[in-house]
Amino acid sequence: MNRPLAISRQDHILNSLDAAGSVSVSVLAERLGVSRETIRRDLKALADQGRANLVHGGAARGPSAEPSLAAREAANAVGKAAIGRKAASFIEDGMVVLLDSGSTTLAIASALVGRQDLTVLTNSLPIALLLCRSSGIRVTMLGGDIDPNDEAAFGVDTLSALQHFRVDLVFIGAGGISPDGEFTDYSRLAAEQRHMMMRAGRKVYIVADHTKFDRRTPVRISTVAHIAGLIVDKAPPEAVGDALIARHWPVIIAGA
Repeated sequence: MNRPLAISRQDHILNSLDAAGSVSVSVLAERLGVSRETIRRDLKALADQGRANLVHGGAARGPSAEPSLAAREAANAVGKAAIGRKAASFIEDGMVVLLDSGSTTLAIASALVGRQDLTVLTNSLPIALLLCRSSGIRVTMLGGDIDPNDEAAFGVDTLSALQHFRVDLVFIGAGGISPDGEFTDYSRLAAEQRHMMMRAGRKVYIVADHTKFDRRTPVRISTVAHIAGLIVDKAPPEAVGDALIARHWPVIIAGA
């Protein structure tokens, strides 16, 4: 099997699952111009990774499965780019910055290309690869077990590495923002790691585009007292906005 083609097919399948909630083998085979057996192998691979549930004749998106990084990058790219530019405007030369994994933090990294005298810590492979090519930025990759869906490191080694650094600003993503203003994630490990990332920094910003509002993911992310604000591309719904105000977390709208 040609691996790049397989990855491209699987990203297409995940995008279809995000849009429709379920997909059929026959429709995918016709759309992608491959055999049904090839599609079944792709679905099996996605199921083995926990990114889809096999059902009769196709697959369905699992209730707590996060979309692939490629799918998230394609979703609301303009809004995430605006968030990235706004977040980057808070970063001053000489700072040590921690960037969480995810498509919105990747947009922050894109806005930092060409900057000088920065140290960036990250668990994200795409962020590390992008910024290590920028001569004015020193990049430290936090080690750990690589999650293929997020293309990032998670686990005890990542948590241990966080203890060794002094961090000025931390930028954290979230799987969802509940109506009562809680930040949530897809797994206990991811939620715990993001909490520990918050604790590592002097000041923390949560970055999330408007598609995260009212999205219900199963695990609550414990917060910290030094959250400086939530950077978004659009104003949140009234209930979410009121909940954030009650928690004294400023909402910073990119481009506003």
